[in-house]
Amino acid sequence: MNRSTLSLIAAAVALAAVTGFAAVTAPGGDSATADAKGPARLPVERSSLLCPAPSLSDLAETTYTTYTPKGGDAGAKAGTAGGAVLKPAVTPLTDGTPAKPPAKADKDKKGKKGKTPEKPDPGKAVVTLKEPGRPASATADGSDAPALAGSADGPLAPGWAAQQTTVVSAGDTRAVLGTRCTEPDTDFWFPGASTAKTRQDYVHLTNPDDGAAVVDLELFGKDGPIKSEVGEGITVPAKSSVPVLLSTLTSAAADDLTVHVTTRSGRVGAVVQASDAKAGADWLPASADPAASQVLPGIPGDATDVRLVVYAKGADDADLKVRLAGASGSFSPAGLDTVHVKSGMTASFDLKNVTRGEVGSLFLTPSSDGAKTPIAAALRVVRGTGDKQETAYIPATAPVGDRSTVTDNRGKGSTLSLTAPTAAATVKVTASPGTEGGEPQTKTYTVKPGTTLAVEPPVPSGLKGSYALTVETQPGSGPAYASRTLALPQDGIPMFTVQTLPDDKGTVAVPAAKQDLAVLDD
Repeated sequence: MNRSTLSLIAAAVALAAVTGFAAVTAPGGDSATADAKGPARLPVERSSLLCPAPSLSDLAETTYTTYTPKGGDAGAKAGTAGGAVLKPAVTPLTDGTPAKPPAKADKDKKGKKGKTPEKPDPGKAVVTLKEPGRPASATADGSDAPALAGSADGPLAPGWAAQQTTVVSAGDTRAVLGTRCTEPDTDFWFPGASTAKTRQDYVHLTNPDDGAAVVDLELFGKDGPIKSEVGEGITVPAKSSVPVLLSTLTSAAADDLTVHVTTRSGRVGAVVQASDAKAGADWLPASADPAASQVLPGIPGDATDVRLVVYAKGADDADLKVRLAGASGSFSPAGLDTVHVKSGMTASFDLKNVTRGEVGSLFLTPSSDGAKTPIAAALRVVRGTGDKQETAYIPATAPVGDRSTVTDNRGKGSTLSLTAPTAAATVKVTASPGTEGGEPQTKTYTVKPGTTLAVEPPVPSGLKGSYALTVETQPGSGPAYASRTLALPQDGIPMFTVQTLPDDKGTVAVPAAKQDLAVLDD
C-alpha cells in the first residue's frame, strides 16, 4: 500500500495558480501565515496582461514598459524561477465584425511620410522582464505595431504591471495615448464613449486564449439602451485582437455613451480608443465595477474643460452627491451639489474648468443613506484651448489597496495624485531603478481626509531611461486612491495622459488547512 498526502492548503494554492484569482497584495510581509481572523494570502503564481494595438498613424511612436516590484517574503515564496514576456497577438481577418479602416499615412509639417516598420513576428517577444525590481522597455514605430498578449510566472507574477505610451506628433491624430495593459475579463463598463460626428471611437477586444471568445456590445445613451443587432455575438478568434468602430453599431450620433462589454464565452481584454477631431485622443479604460460610491482621482489643475459621464445600473434611479477634493478640503461644484441619473441611462454633466489651478479628485456618493444604486463613471478632461487642445480620460477606480504600480515615468512630466475620501491615508511611494540605470528612491506621504495631494514623485538617483512608481498603503491608513499624469507637451500643445492605480491583486486568499487529507492507494 502506497500512501500520499495532499493538504487542503496545497490544493487551494494549486487552484489559485490555475485560475489566476487574486485578492489583496501583502508585499514584504509573511503572506503565507494565516491569522485567526482570516485566510493566508499567498502570491499568485501566474499573471496575464493584454495591450491593445496602439495607433493607426504611421507616425506613431510607442513605448512599452513593464515592471514587477520586489515582493519581499511574498516574492521569495513564489519560487526562484520565472519570466514575464509580452508578445504580439495574431490578428486574423474578422468575420462580419466592424473593424478599423485602411490606415492612411499621416504627414508631418514637412510633408514627409512616416516610416513603414517590418511586420511583427507573433513568436518574438516585444519586451521581456528578467527580474523583480528592475523595469524593462521596448519601442515600436508606425501603424503596424500590434496588440500584445503576455504572461508572467514565478516571482515576476505578483504585481506585474505594463504600460504602453504612444506619441503621434503630427497629422489629424496627433496626441499622447497611454494605457495600462490590463487583465482579461468577462465584463467591462465604459462611460464616456461617443458616436458624435467629431469622434471616432473604437473598442479594442483582445483574446489571449486558445479558443474563440464571443462578445456582446451594448450601448446606453441619455434615453436608455440603443438598439444594435450588429453588436451581438461578435467573434474574437483565438489569440487575436479585433477593433470595433462604435459608429458602425448604430446610426445615432450620441455625444456621450456608456458601452457595456460582456462575453458569452471566453474572456477578453477591452479598452476604448477615443479620438476627437478637435481635441486629440487617448484611451478610455473601463470604470471600476458599478458601485453606489465612486472615486475619480487626479484631475489636472489646468484643465480647461471637465465632463462627468455617469451610468446608473439596476432598477432604481441614482441621486448622487458630487464633491471635488482639492489640496485643502472638498466642496460641491457650483450648481452640482447633487445630480440625478435615471435607471439604465447615461447622464453627462459639464464641470467646465472646475479645478481652477489646483489638482482635484471627484467623489460620487449616494445623496441619501438608503439609496445604493450602483453606478459606473468616467471623466473626460481637456487641457489647452483652440487648436491646441488635448484630451485624457479618468475612469472611476478601485483603491490602491496594499500596493499598485504604474510604469513609464519620465525624469520630468510625471505628477502623482493621491486622495483620501473618508480618513487620513499614508502611503509609501517607491521609484524603481531606471530602465537603463539609476538607484531607487522612496518617500512617504500623508493625505488629509477629504483632500487631494499632488506631488512630483521621487525620481531614481542617476536616472537613465524611464522608471516605475509603486504605491503602498501603510498599516493603519485609511483608503487611498491614486492616479499618475504624464505630460509630454509638444509644439505648444499640452499633450498628456492619465492612468489610475488600482490594487495590483498580487496575492490570493487561501483558507488555512486544519488537517491533511490522506489518499490511500492499494
